[in-house]
Amino acid sequence: MSSVIWYLYEFGRKAWVKGFLNGKTNENIMEKPDRFRDFPEVLKENCIWCGACTSSCPSPNAIKLVRDIDDKDSHGITYPVINKGACIRCGFCAEVCPSEPKTLHCGENHFIKEKVNIIPSKRKFIVDDFLCIHCGKCRDACNVNAIEELGNHFFVNEKKCVACGDCLKACPVKGAMKGLFINNLEEQKAIIKLIVDMLESFIENKEKLEELDNVTLLKIKYPLSELWDDIISILADEEVAYEVAENAINRLKIRFITWNENNCNLCKLCVDECPTGAITYSKGDTAVRHDKDKCLRCSYCYQTCPFSVVKYFRAKFLIEDNEEDNKTKENNNKTISEIAKNKTIEITIKASPLSKHISD
Repeated sequence: MSSVIWYLYEFGRKAWVKGFLNGKTNENIMEKPDRFRDFPEVLKENCIWCGACTSSCPSPNAIKLVRDIDDKDSHGITYPVINKGACIRCGFCAEVCPSEPKTLHCGENHFIKEKVNIIPSKRKFIVDDFLCIHCGKCRDACNVNAIEELGNHFFVNEKKCVACGDCLKACPVKGAMKGLFINNLEEQKAIIKLIVDMLESFIENKEKLEELDNVTLLKIKYPLSELWDDIISILADEEVAYEVAENAINRLKIRFITWNENNCNLCKLCVDECPTGAITYSKGDTAVRHDKDKCLRCSYCYQTCPFSVVKYFRAKFLIEDNEEDNKTKENNNKTISEIAKNKTIEITIKASPLSKHISD
């Protein structure tokens, strides 16, 4: 009984009633810190529709590429769209976005602000607050005390850093400490585009793709020497060129389709389903037409077509690490170019099991 009386007394107080009627959140609590990662902001005019954002996203259906309708004067632009219902705000899409300026923005960690570096270095080291677990191993490994702490966050003091890379080796969380090449950004993007274009062309010309089923993996070897001369013609610094190429190839995933017009029965189901207008039909055509330049490889045509006109594939890439080559480099002082030309790219291709066709 006494507790009931106490509650009645509490609710009857003028201060409680006033607070209840005028209740609002404290503005200081609502303030977002600069490092807060909100839903990615999209600046679609900057997009180069490389697909890096969709490949890096760990949440299904959180991001997709769309293409505006063409008009009389120009082609519709392609850009990413964020589904806030699926997005987990990890920021990976903004991290990997190579466009300059960036298409996707997701907090201050995605902007590398230029600072004075008194020691010339190819690399700049930064701490990713989102991934950092605050273990302090990077600080302990630094011999020049360049890793400093502000509040609950570590950062690299550019004026002290000698770019030795010990912090990167000591960090137990992949990606929490980043060593980035800050020069030749355009050349780095050109190398990545060259690698994607040449590997894509190589795969699409393989005759065995049409015979590949939904279970079997097709493994192909491709010598890095086929790419290397073109790579160093873009960027003469062999050390930077090789690391950029290695990182690009090991992270690369390509979706692609093959188109067999001989199987087309003119049902035209794919024409209406294509979101970019890449599939067309004109009166008198013996088959629907596929425009590779407009295609986003979304697989809608593959899932729609009942006659196996379209086949859809996924490819992963990995530079094979040869320990003997590493020893040779140390013992015989071989150049990076000589080591690179002995490397092999292993390509693994699998046909997508998204649907089962009538003719299967």
